Amino acid sequence: RTLPRMPSIADLKKKDVVVVVFTCNSCPYAVDYEDRLIAFHKKFASRNVAVVAINVNKVPEDALPAMKKKAKQKAFPFAYLFDSSQKIAKDYGAFFTPEFFVLNKQRKIAYMGSMDNNPDVKKVSRHYLTDAVEATLAGKKVTTDETIAFGCKVRFARKRRKRKKT
Repeated sequence: RTLPRMPSIADLKKKDVVVVVFTCNSCPYAVDYEDRLIAFHKKFASRNVAVVAINVNKVPEDALPAMKKKAKQKAFPFAYLFDSSQKIAKDYGAFFTPEFFVLNKQRKIAYMGSMDNNPDVKKVSRHYLTDAVEATLAGKKVTTDETIAFGCKVRFARKRRKRKKT
């Protein structure tokens, strides 16, 4: 079985909504959300919604070879990209994996935060991401437009300051 073709930037321009998720291979929360994310993509793919997953972590289990292996193993139907500069996560203000951003047709952020209200799928009672995408597709304001994402912290590279000699 062949994997679907990855979307290009031109493909994304045609989408009414783009969901950007910062995720990784190494965070147990992100791993727990993989199947939910695949199901979400399948639910909205026919409704002109794109999902783009981005990993910015710089640890071996999150390196590009491991990402390719994960994407193939899980048959991700969406793009799973790596940003070694970590700039895109900083630009969005992402701090956790997974953390979701819903972009409207004008590519303004309509929602940011968690997919839902509980990492335990059996205890979920609020579907923030689904609600945000439904509202955005309908041209309505998202009722809950920001939540606190839960998960692992994004592993930003730290820069050490040079000490002054005394």
